[in-house]
Amino acid sequence: MSSSLPESPRRDAYAAWRSPSFRSYAPARFAMVFASQIEVVALGVYVYDRTADPLALGWLGMARALPVILLALVGGHLADRFNRKLLVIVTLAVITLTSAAMWAAVRNGQVGSIYALLAVAAAAEALGTPARASLLPLIVPTADFSNAVAWNSSIFQLATMTGPVLGGLLMGAGKDAAAAILAVMGFRAAALGLMAFVRPRPQSHALSAAESSGSIWEGLRFVLRHRMILGAISLDLLAVLLGGVTYLLPVFAEDILRVGPTGLGMLRSAEAAGAIVMAMLLTHLPPMRRAGRNMLLAVTGFGVATIVFGLSKSYPLSLGMMFLIGAFDNISVVVRHTLVQMLTPDAMRGRVSAVNTVFIVVSNDLGGVESGVTARLFGPVGSVLFGGLGAILSVLAVMRFWPDLGRVGSLHLIAPVGENPIAAESNAGAAKSAAVHAELVAIDRDSPCS
Repeated sequence: MSSSLPESPRRDAYAAWRSPSFRSYAPARFAMVFASQIEVVALGVYVYDRTADPLALGWLGMARALPVILLALVGGHLADRFNRKLLVIVTLAVITLTSAAMWAAVRNGQVGSIYALLAVAAAAEALGTPARASLLPLIVPTADFSNAVAWNSSIFQLATMTGPVLGGLLMGAGKDAAAAILAVMGFRAAALGLMAFVRPRPQSHALSAAESSGSIWEGLRFVLRHRMILGAISLDLLAVLLGGVTYLLPVFAEDILRVGPTGLGMLRSAEAAGAIVMAMLLTHLPPMRRAGRNMLLAVTGFGVATIVFGLSKSYPLSLGMMFLIGAFDNISVVVRHTLVQMLTPDAMRGRVSAVNTVFIVVSNDLGGVESGVTARLFGPVGSVLFGGLGAILSVLAVMRFWPDLGRVGSLHLIAPVGENPIAAESNAGAAKSAAVHAELVAIDRDSPCS
C-alpha cells in the first residue's frame, strides 16, 4: 500500500487578519515601529546638530543596545511568569512616558539627558519585547501562525521604510526635533490604546514562585539543548554579524557611488522594500514544503547579493542588490521565527524569545564593529566582500554542525518539543507526518501555544 503526504491546507493569504485581536495588534505594532523610526532620525539630526561629533551618534546606539543585552533574559523570565499582555501594556506605557520627557528635554536644548531617557526606554523595550513576541501566537490559530509572522514582518518593514521619511520631513522644516518627538509620543499613545483591544488566549502555564529559581537562564539552557533552535538562531547570528552592510552604507553612498544623502536614503529604503515584497509573496504563495532548505538558500543568496553590492560601482545595480538583500533576509526571518516559536513549548516561549532577542542585538551591534574594523584594515569594499563570503561560509558551517536544520519540512506541521531536540515534521512518510500534525492539533486544543 502506498502512502502520500497529507495535502497542505488551503492557502488563505489573509488568514491572520480574520482574528479580531490581530486586527488590533498589527496597527499597534506598526505604530510602535513607525514611532521608533521617526525617533531615530530626529534624535540623530538633533544630537549631531548640537554636538557636531559623530561619536555622539554612536553613544545613541549604545544607549539603545546595552539595556537590551542586559535585560532581555529578565524580560523573557517575566513573560513566562506573568500575564504577557499586561507586560506589553505596562512597558509600552513607560516608553510613551519617556517620549514625553524627551520632548521636554529637546524643548530645553538638552543632550545628555537624551541618552538617559533612551536607556530607560530601551530597558522597558527589553522587558516587554519577549512578552510581545510570545503574545503573537496566542492571538491567531496555530495553523495561521506562519501567516501572522509574514504579515508581522511586512508591517515591520513597511514602518521601517516609511517612518524615516516622516522623520526627515519633520526635521527638514527647521530641524524641529520637538515636533518630531511629539509625533513619536502620539503614535506610541495610539499603540497603547490599540493593545488594550487585543484578546489573547490563556497562557498554557505560568511559572510559580517555586519554579522561578534559576528560570532566567533556563531559556538559554533550552536553546543550547535543542539543536534545531540553536542552529536557526546561530545561522542568523553569523550571517548578520559577518554579512551586514548597513553601517557602511554612508561610505558607499558618499565615496563609491557618489549619490549623497538622498541616495543613501534610497539604499536603505530598497532593503526594506525587498523585505516587504518578499513578505507579501510569502503570504500569497503555498506553504513551504522544504522550509529548512529554503532558509539555507536564502542566506546563501543574501551573501551573494552582498558580494555583488561590494563590487558594484553602479547605483542602480547597488539598489537592486540592496533590494535582494532585504528579500533574502526576510525569508530567513520568517522561517527562523516560526521555527523558534513553534518548536518551543508555551511555558518557555518568553525566555527563548529573550535569548533570540539577545542574539539579534548582539549580531547587529557586533556586526557594526566588525564592519568598521575590517573597513579600517581592508577598505569598505574589502569589508563587504569579506562579510558576504562570511555569510556563505556560515551556511556551510550550519550544514556541517546542524544538518537537521536543512531537512525541516512544512512549517505548519511543526510541533513544540519536550526534551527531544527535534519535533519537526519529516517528509519520510505519511504516518510520521500525520502523527506530528495530530500532536500539533492536540496541543492547540488542550493548551494553546503562544
